[in-house]
Amino acid sequence: MLTLDMIYHASFVLKDVIRKTDIIKSPKINPSCELYLKPENLQVTGSFKVRGAGYMISQLTDEEKARGVIACSAGNHAQGVALAATKYGISSLICLPDGAPISKVEATKGYGADVCMVNGVYDDAYKKALELRDEKGYTFVHPFDDEKVIAGQGTIGLEILNELDDIDAVIVPVGGGGLISGVAYAIKKLRPECKVYGVQAAGAPSMVNSIHDGKLEKLDSVSTIADGIAVKEPGVNTFELVKKYVDDVVTVSEDEICSAILALIEQHKMIAEGAGAVSVAAAMFNKVPVEGKKVVCLVSGGNIDVTILSRVIKRGLYKTGRSCALCVELIDKPGQLRIVSEIIASKGGNVISVSHERGSETEDINGCFLRLELETRNYAHIEEIVSALKDAGLKLV
Repeated sequence: MLTLDMIYHASFVLKDVIRKTDIIKSPKINPSCELYLKPENLQVTGSFKVRGAGYMISQLTDEEKARGVIACSAGNHAQGVALAATKYGISSLICLPDGAPISKVEATKGYGADVCMVNGVYDDAYKKALELRDEKGYTFVHPFDDEKVIAGQGTIGLEILNELDDIDAVIVPVGGGGLISGVAYAIKKLRPECKVYGVQAAGAPSMVNSIHDGKLEKLDSVSTIADGIAVKEPGVNTFELVKKYVDDVVTVSEDEICSAILALIEQHKMIAEGAGAVSVAAAMFNKVPVEGKKVVCLVSGGNIDVTILSRVIKRGLYKTGRSCALCVELIDKPGQLRIVSEIIASKGGNVISVSHERGSETEDINGCFLRLELETRNYAHIEEIVSALKDAGLKLV
């Protein structure tokens, strides 16, 4: 059984394994509350996962250490297990879904693990890892549904309370539930009046569905940029702990996740992966009651694939009204582009791309389409530009 003593013991054991991640004040993410970030994206391996894996592996018997360990992961747990196993001189084999970002696969190898790529998602990698465990005699390091792993993650809760003992709420990303189980257990035991909220991606709401329906439920499929929390089914132990100690679990959309990643980059020069940013998205878009409260968002990881970062930023810009695309129907004659550009310039918009095409589907036989992409300040600025174009007699389509 999970106990507070286990979490304190994990904190002692891990002090030479993990990096201290001091809480950062974040005044602009949501000005209606006093918001702080717990930046586990700055942790060794770029994720909180090294805590649970490190503590669980440290407690293995000599016989278990000799046989080696096996794990499955979308990437972050893999790196945590690989680093911890190498630190303790243990061999490790990691089963990864074939959709895992290349950066995470290579990082896992870099920490000293052997890697087995598996077709499918996390749950398929999990099944393969169990098969290999039974076949080869490895010790399986579960990514979330193990009391020692949960105790390791719970050390984050102790650290938050050590820095801020008067907080009103903590917002935590949720995949299989190991992180929030440990954090919620520690916080509720030490400061029961503090609220603990979980956040999942709308494309992978396994814990949300299970909690709201009162029983463990498995999703047929998951689809989200937050690959670190794309889990089809919560753990048996974590489900019970979340039911008992977590106040609510909510979801955020892909656009909201992208907006949170962008906000962290711009405001804090901080890179978060999709799974790490869901807590910030929940605070940004008021998915949980934070107004007037002192709140900590746990940024759980920063291992985003750089090849998709530009797409994430672009989507975040659109979501927050910082970019927009317009299509203006014009008569194809000299001076039309000048009229449009003068109006946009007068309103402070910045045109970053222009596409001019003659359109057979326009009402006028001499019609054309002018497609524009603009840099803007916010949605109100977009509306101001659109209104000015319409007032000038231009047709937007």
